[in-house]
Amino acid sequence: MGIFDKFKDTAENLKEKATDLVDGHGDKVGEGLDKAGDFVDDKTGGKYGDQIDSGVGKAKEGLDNLDGQNDDIPDNPSA
Repeated sequence: MGIFDKFKDTAENLKEKATDLVDGHGDKVGEGLDKAGDFVDDKTGGKYGDQIDSGVGKAKEGLDNLDGQNDDIPDNPSA
């Protein structure tokens, strides 16, 4: 087994763990992404709000689709 095979196995293992995390705790993952976006938006004085919102949305979509379904992370923040 070469070094690239080890990297590939590690990457697949990390993807499986991320998928399990999102499947089990998608609501918390979504809240965390929203909080991170709000933090960055606050630190930049709202100057990049649209770009930050877009990035948070794309991160949610990407994580939610790890299992091939769009069903784990709510579209709208709960609060």
